[in-house]
Amino acid sequence: MRRPPPIAPPPCAPARSGRWAAARIALCLSLTLASAAALAEEVRRNVFDDPFVQLTSAIPPSACPVPPGPLLTDAEAKAQAHGRIERGTSCFQSGRCRLANAYLYDKEIIPRVQKAVAADGRFDATTSVWALGQRRWVWLQGCVRDADEAAALEQLVRQIDDVESVVNELRVVP
Repeated sequence: MRRPPPIAPPPCAPARSGRWAAARIALCLSLTLASAAALAEEVRRNVFDDPFVQLTSAIPPSACPVPPGPLLTDAEAKAQAHGRIERGTSCFQSGRCRLANAYLYDKEIIPRVQKAVAADGRFDATTSVWALGQRRWVWLQGCVRDADEAAALEQLVRQIDDVESVVNELRVVP
């Protein structure tokens, strides 16, 4: 009966003899650094081309950091793709949308949000706000000076044609 060949230990397993210990540590370290570099280099981008714009800019970035926006890795985009298709087309199938997909409205809605906020004029001198559009929903992100200002901004955007919902993620910065 033949003996099977010995199974080599994984690269990061402790070495049995001293002479291989340094080589295994070096190999393990290089594998770890290579995988960390690959993770760090994962590119985040606006895969679905969701509109994300700055509406106002009165509060400096040191007090109100720029929101990350709709930036995703390819893996995150792949994980979200099916849900986006379902949510986008269910609007049309249920008769709530005239366009075939709810995401098709966003490139029309966000410019209207920009115009409405600029025309209103109350928010230019005291806020730093961004708007993100996805499936007829508008996310308001950034900073305002008080809760009343956040509520007024939300109410203004809620009145714009084709906006189904407004998600108020504004922070109050005194």
